[in-house]
Amino acid sequence: QFGGALEFASDTLKNDREVVMRAVSRQGAALVHASLSLRNDRTILLEAIAQDGSALAYGSEELRRDRDFVMSAVGVNGL
Repeated sequence: QFGGALEFASDTLKNDREVVMRAVSRQGAALVHASLSLRNDRTILLEAIAQDGSALAYGSEELRRDRDFVMSAVGVNGL
């Protein structure tokens, strides 16, 4: 799976929005290896959650505290 490869990618690639989006669209838990700034990206986190509801745990604390965002995540994955 491409998503798992993110673990071994360079820091530059872990901060590349296109690379991270592709990884989380295949394996939501790959988000754990993304840069902090991309773990705070609503679109990327929602994509990760669509693949794996538990990926919410890897999102930024800011997004996990955001009630509106969490409600959107519940709608995406039925958490």
